[in-house]
Amino acid sequence: MFRFKQFTVRQEGSAMKVGTDGVLVGAWASAGDGCRRILDIGTGTGLIALIAAQRFPSADVVGVEIDADSAAQARENVAASPWSNRIDIVCTAVQDYTPDERFDLIISNPPYFDNSLVCPDKGRTAARHTVSLNFAELAAAAERLLADGGRFAVIVPADAARAVIMAARLHLVRRCDVRTKPSGVFKRTMLEFAKRFEGAAECSELTIGDGAGGYDDEYRCLTGDFYLKF
Repeated sequence: MFRFKQFTVRQEGSAMKVGTDGVLVGAWASAGDGCRRILDIGTGTGLIALIAAQRFPSADVVGVEIDADSAAQARENVAASPWSNRIDIVCTAVQDYTPDERFDLIISNPPYFDNSLVCPDKGRTAARHTVSLNFAELAAAAERLLADGGRFAVIVPADAARAVIMAARLHLVRRCDVRTKPSGVFKRTMLEFAKRFEGAAECSELTIGDGAGGYDDEYRCLTGDFYLKF
């Protein structure tokens, strides 16, 4: 069980556990004032869907999850949250998901371990690898499901960022490279896309640790509404 300031996430039944990546992209993703519908692709425990519901109180949120056990866990977490009336968990592959309306914001912490050893647990394999959802399919799903003025935010390994940008038939509007400590290399990259060209992408960097055993102030500011430790 993982406790946040406004909600709790149980994870024993989910193929993928709570991690920093989901909190980061959930807290970083941006949307306009008129954001009414949000989609979390590969919701797992429901973490990003819950963060989105907390951040955008006027929006309805849908979490799509291919793994039945993870979807059941996400529904349990949603039911125990303050936003159960605004979050819906759908157990399906996003490639097969056909909602009545498109989304103003799509967020994903996707299965991106292309080059890692496939593990024997089928649920964890589907959650962690591009076996069930590769970059091109994710980008195509985002393009199909995104409203004309919407945004698509995703977090990927830093060395996969170029491939994701190339796969997306969308315009890059924001990029944030993330490292764990000031002297470290970038380990993750958060990318945000739009259907419309909005000029040169806004690029930034984020460091999680301060190099002295604590946390960087910018990281604290970004995630402070969620983590109990801040």
